[in-house]
Amino acid sequence: MIRRLIIGLAVGIGIPFAVLLFKWYGAGPSEQAARFAVEEGSSVSGVGAQLENAGLIQSTTWFKVGARIIGSRDPVQAGEFEIPAGASAAQVLDILQHGRPVIRLITIPEGMPSILVQEKLAAIPELTGPAPLPAEGSVLPNSYDWQAGEPRAVVLKRMTDAMIKELARLWADRKGNCPVYSEQDAVILASIVEKETGKPSERRTVAGVYCNRLRIGMKLDADPTVIYPITKGKPLGRRIKRTELNAITGYNTYREAGLPKGPIANPGKDSIAAVLSPAPTKALYFVADGTGGHVFADTLAEHNANVAKWYAIRRARGEM
Repeated sequence: MIRRLIIGLAVGIGIPFAVLLFKWYGAGPSEQAARFAVEEGSSVSGVGAQLENAGLIQSTTWFKVGARIIGSRDPVQAGEFEIPAGASAAQVLDILQHGRPVIRLITIPEGMPSILVQEKLAAIPELTGPAPLPAEGSVLPNSYDWQAGEPRAVVLKRMTDAMIKELARLWADRKGNCPVYSEQDAVILASIVEKETGKPSERRTVAGVYCNRLRIGMKLDADPTVIYPITKGKPLGRRIKRTELNAITGYNTYREAGLPKGPIANPGKDSIAAVLSPAPTKALYFVADGTGGHVFADTLAEHNANVAKWYAIRRARGEM
């Protein structure tokens, strides 16, 4: 079809326009698919030389002329685009104007500490600029898109903006039956809940236990808070030492009642929601049950019996 049109125009209106049509609609020079990044604020004219240097079009001049005479007047989009092998100049321009940018994702799991968020951003070579260390608890765990050449600080801002927005939504819907009096308090307690259980069905009950303890002035006795100032949230890789349980760090909930001075991880929205609407429980204690979950108790006597069962399981496994 295009070949017939070119021949017809060559005969009817002269060779130059026919050449333009051939340059515009003919197969491009690329022998394999490639990705091409368009920076924010780029123009159709401005990307021509970059496309030629990348081997995706035959000629910058013909690309500019074709875009002006035949192509769409729409602007090119910022982002990274997949250009098929042999794509014509017309196809390339259409992709840059109307195609969907390549989506790359960075995933922040629930409970990831900020030091690991920083390391994860730093490990993506296609991003630019330094990787800032976000404030603990300021990142909403989720998957975030990024583009090659984008500053790491910009990607991080998407993560922190998402936390601000989600936290405001959850705070507005709180039930008010847990003694946390600010959004920051909610994030601090949610970070502990996140570290204490990986079982979604337990989150609200674990939150209920800690809310009960806060309400009566009982210490939280949470191992992850003891570990945080030692590793900044990374795995400890050993048992907690007695000296560490006795240390005064602002995070040691075995020594000091109330919340620690800051979050110990970046909690997910479900853990924050659990703190703001905890399960209606009288439990004050919980211990591992050997299946990945926990068993809860209202009294110390019940808890001690549950602990004895847990120790028996660990001895049978050769862990003690």
